[in-house]
Amino acid sequence: MRGRGAGEGEDVGSDVSERLLFAAPPPVLPAPALLPAPRFDAPSLPASDPATVLVPAGEPIVRLRRRFRLPSPSRIRNSVTTAAGLELDRGIAFLLVPVFLACGVVVYFGLSVEPAFPQPIAIALLATLCAVVSRSWPRARLCFMVALLCALGVLAAKFETWRVGTHMLGSEISTRLTGRVVSYEPMASGRIRLTIDVISTARPTLRYMPERVRVSAMKIPAELTAGSEITGYVRLLPPTGPVRPDSYDFSFDSYFAGIGGSGFFLGNPKVVSSGSMPLAAQLSSAIEDARESIADHIRSRIGGAEGEIAAALIVGVRAGIPEEINEAMRRTGIYHIISISGLHMALVAGTIMALLRGAFALFPDFSSRRPVKKYAAAAALFSITAYLVFSGIVVAAERIMLAVMLIAVLFDRAALTMRNLAISAIAVILVSPHEVVGPSFQMSFAATAALVGAYAGWSDYRAGRATTPPPRQSPLRFATRKVLLGMCGLAMTSIIAGSATALFAIWHFQRVAPLSLFANLAIMPIVSLVVMPFAVLSALAMPFGADGPFLYVMGKGLTAMIALSGWISERSPIDAVGLISLRSVLLVTIALVIASMATTWLRLAALPFALAGLLTTTQTRIPDVLVSEDARLVALPIGSGELAVNRARPNEFTIDNWKRALTSEAIVAPETPGKNDPQFDIADPADLPPGMPFICTDGLCLARHPSGAIIAQAKDRDTARPACAFASLIVIDDATAHNPCYYDRLVLVVTKRQLARAGSAAVYFDPQAATRAEIRFAVEKSYRPWHVQRKFSRAARGLPPYRRADNPKAGAKGGAQ
Repeated sequence: MRGRGAGEGEDVGSDVSERLLFAAPPPVLPAPALLPAPRFDAPSLPASDPATVLVPAGEPIVRLRRRFRLPSPSRIRNSVTTAAGLELDRGIAFLLVPVFLACGVVVYFGLSVEPAFPQPIAIALLATLCAVVSRSWPRARLCFMVALLCALGVLAAKFETWRVGTHMLGSEISTRLTGRVVSYEPMASGRIRLTIDVISTARPTLRYMPERVRVSAMKIPAELTAGSEITGYVRLLPPTGPVRPDSYDFSFDSYFAGIGGSGFFLGNPKVVSSGSMPLAAQLSSAIEDARESIADHIRSRIGGAEGEIAAALIVGVRAGIPEEINEAMRRTGIYHIISISGLHMALVAGTIMALLRGAFALFPDFSSRRPVKKYAAAAALFSITAYLVFSGIVVAAERIMLAVMLIAVLFDRAALTMRNLAISAIAVILVSPHEVVGPSFQMSFAATAALVGAYAGWSDYRAGRATTPPPRQSPLRFATRKVLLGMCGLAMTSIIAGSATALFAIWHFQRVAPLSLFANLAIMPIVSLVVMPFAVLSALAMPFGADGPFLYVMGKGLTAMIALSGWISERSPIDAVGLISLRSVLLVTIALVIASMATTWLRLAALPFALAGLLTTTQTRIPDVLVSEDARLVALPIGSGELAVNRARPNEFTIDNWKRALTSEAIVAPETPGKNDPQFDIADPADLPPGMPFICTDGLCLARHPSGAIIAQAKDRDTARPACAFASLIVIDDATAHNPCYYDRLVLVVTKRQLARAGSAAVYFDPQAATRAEIRFAVEKSYRPWHVQRKFSRAARGLPPYRRADNPKAGAKGGAQ
């Protein structure tokens, strides 16, 4: 009796059930007459071998013990080679093209020095030549192709940086600005945010004028529309850098968005007579006017926060959503509903296709003779294109992938495949490489890749099973089963997508929603079945003035969504999880690529990468002190989840980011002794207990870190000089100040000029060593194109801030000095 694989080698035994050892010997069947009788000769075996049993001739030999041996290296090598060849035959090489292109983009943006064009071009040409020459060596050719793709990624990012070339404002200044309104939208605070293409500046005239700015105003003229020319005095500020090292870089985002500065009107702007506009500007203005008209119409029909959210879902205008609702949705993990993404595009396309397929089904003769599925896909493609234009053209992998899927349907190809996802990723990388290092691309691509890979694996699993038709069920039981299956599918979708994007969310935002699964299970059915379908119906009925009932139902769905998100948010624990290491994010990314793209047993190679990534999440150094780039705000954790700051009213956005990074729950304001209180004696710093919040008096704020280090924040050099005797860190809010502690190398002094040049800072103490504290700045030298403007500010040049006069014109005149 031969076992499975008995012919592969002599060491392979037969698989025998233990029950056969106690059964009677099977009868020996007579051999056919035409064949010679078989002979069973018992080999001579050593009697000392307990694992063998001698049996008479003619009896079958049954081995009682199977030998287990580790596979040999040659066998492992052959198995890996076979699996790798099968992966290549299934097209994994094409799936890895966007991965290596993205690697090149990440390398470019991670460089400390801006490379010139000849360098990536030379590498790409050399890799191409080597790939052509090494056609006879497949492995070497694959390595050269990888190098070529990485070089092309670097070249694409370099080309985009050169093409954008945004003029960034270098210093804060007041000037009279004349420009053309690109877009405007009301904010929740009551102000109006305008994006303006600058035409000219006066009093003073800016020599390095930004091409586009974003400013706010308290009130705008009633006749103002997109495309109108306006003028007024504005206070312009240069783009800010990260609020801490490794945080979101606003100057990077402004550079690639074409925004050279931001600020506010010192008065109300005025509309001036406009000349002829270019054709592109006319088209853009018409689209923006249509967006604002639709948004105003939606707000008037629905009203309240529901109207603002409806306007955000339909035309992408979301500045007016109250911040408490935004925060509730962030805490519950459903903020992706507000930002128009692939989910909304899919719901719009699905609604259009369902309506058209249902309409075509009413004409069976026509449907049986025509490819109505392609007609519906073409209409859905047109619809999402229009939706993309009116909601604001923002690059996202899921949006492009949906377009690729619909085009695949038109050409009778499979829609939901990793190949289509790879095509969409390649398109995003080539069109907008800077998106690769942003959270939008990373999280959307990770979630989509995980879902497509899981769907493909589930389909393969079901295809290999023998299924029988389900028994006939009652309508109620059938509906219940479908609802339960839908809820299970929604739960698995949320789990898979949430798991794939968790580390990216933690890296970028230092937060994760603990109750996101329950929130999505409760709210996504409302969004999928009520909000978005009726949003599509209202958009279709709006030109005919029949959108009222659909907007009413949509508003009720949004009311339920807001109520549920608020209820879950109140019961959600703290979502701040602190900092994680970049190494863990890279390892988990490799694991995700392998697990979602591999189709053979090689996908098991993702396990060690995923495990290593999870084990290294906490291998990062937590800052002991954080300092803002304007030297005005200093914060340090003092234990018990408290964060001590030196200002009674700190910048809210900066503090929120620092709280999440340092996992702090409460802010401790500084203590300021009054006239009747005993004056704080800085000559005896030992009186400051560790973990004490800031105590501020006479322009000097002191605090003591739990490690024992004393931190001082002073308004100028003279105020900071006495702290040299005891402080470990001194921050001086004066760009003209020099180091007052030059004789003591153990005191770390940071001036406003240093911070203006190098950005915000993180400070680390080592209580075990008698050395100066270590500092890390957010902006590394030398400057990349989106940081060049930093060296032109007054603080970076060591100049004091200009004291603006009460007259705006006088302030504008002085701002040019």
